Amino acid sequence: MHKAELLLPAGDLVKLKTALLYGADAVYAGTPDMSLRTQSKFSLEDIKEGIRIVHEAGKKIYLTLNLYIHNQEAAKLPQFVETLKQLKPDGVLVADPGVFYFLKENAPELNRFVSTQANICSAQTVKFWQSMGAKLCVLGREVTFAEMAEIRRECPDIELECFMHGAMCMSYSGRCLISNFLADRSANKGQCAHCCRWHYKLHLRMKDGSVKELEINDENKHNFEFLLEEDFRPGEYYEVVEDEHGSYILNSKDMCLMPRLNDLLRIGMDSLKVEGRNKTEYYAGVVARAYRQAIDDYYRDPASWNAEKYMPELFTLQNRGYCLGFHDGKLTNISQNYEYTRTLGEWLFAGSIVEWQGDDAIFEIRNYIAADEAIEFLIPGGLDNLRLTLHEFEDAVTGQLSPKVSAGQGKKIRIRPCQWPIDIQQVKKLLPQYTIARKFQGLKGENAEMYEHKVNEWEKLKKGENFGS
Repeated sequence: MHKAELLLPAGDLVKLKTALLYGADAVYAGTPDMSLRTQSKFSLEDIKEGIRIVHEAGKKIYLTLNLYIHNQEAAKLPQFVETLKQLKPDGVLVADPGVFYFLKENAPELNRFVSTQANICSAQTVKFWQSMGAKLCVLGREVTFAEMAEIRRECPDIELECFMHGAMCMSYSGRCLISNFLADRSANKGQCAHCCRWHYKLHLRMKDGSVKELEINDENKHNFEFLLEEDFRPGEYYEVVEDEHGSYILNSKDMCLMPRLNDLLRIGMDSLKVEGRNKTEYYAGVVARAYRQAIDDYYRDPASWNAEKYMPELFTLQNRGYCLGFHDGKLTNISQNYEYTRTLGEWLFAGSIVEWQGDDAIFEIRNYIAADEAIEFLIPGGLDNLRLTLHEFEDAVTGQLSPKVSAGQGKKIRIRPCQWPIDIQQVKKLLPQYTIARKFQGLKGENAEMYEHKVNEWEKLKKGENFGS
């Protein structure tokens, strides 16, 4: 049976290993130079090590060469491509036709994948890239499921990839000029400042030419609304919301296609991609684990597959609210998050097991943990967890005991065999190196209200309600 590939981002070696541990079939990575991964933590030696680890695990790794080059970058191409030939990745992601042609002429042995930056939204464009020698095309986020199914039917002899989870860009697949205009950082060079996440304030220009700040407070915030109307769409109002935190008129929710995963698998998509190269290893582990289980369950029994089993896991992640992207059709008002730009969730990344020293687990702290506070370890290979409550914390280096611990410069604690609720040999089998853990934080006040609103909106959205409104 044809099976779709689960593709995860690898921002550094730890994230790469975590993604593999929790079920990724492949990872994509890149160095800061000559790609759209300017915040990548990979050095050349790390890339070599990553490729070795991935291939030893029987998995695949793809490297990025997906920026649009200027002349100064073109001069670096020969050396960079020679390095790629030595590294031998399973594929190279390219967007610029000139770069694609250079690879074709000078490294024909490398599999050439066409990046989402190329904005592939039609079967005709896929056929063009296939004629140029592309092995795989990444479809743009703007492609609806109906279009995707049609592309799959018309292009059966080339691999197709699509995004299924992660941040959405308010522009056209990253072709945004706002960052370049406001911060002199080009999105097409991987330097986006994410200006769409910034908060903006409304001001009024008075008749005398002076500009006044419009103060929104508890006394007047219910007295008026601000609406935009476009000339050729009379009666269609675009709400501009501002509260005491500011206005977030450009802020998209995050994509989550878990409720439509069976659609993607049914039509035979080859690769399902998760965005999030700058997220933590906790993000990589949680997303990989949820989609791994969901994909495997679908192939075992497609008829009874239901997304509800996996969504609670994805909601443990900090997120801006989920939407279905363009899957069901055009974006609507409830695909944007006008109220706030903060990511919300009821769980926090507590830390991870970075090594086992005999029967002692060395646990790196990533958040504040107090005595008697439960830590939940995410067992790879399913959706089960192992809970642990520590009454005190032993510093892994000094042995000093304390009633609480905070994240710091590689702060680690030692967890002794006697502290686990089950036999230590079973623990070591269930929780190998790079196992991640979380803690429940709960939400209060305004954050709790926002989170509940976000979940309620999602329930409507995934059922197809409010589309076209």
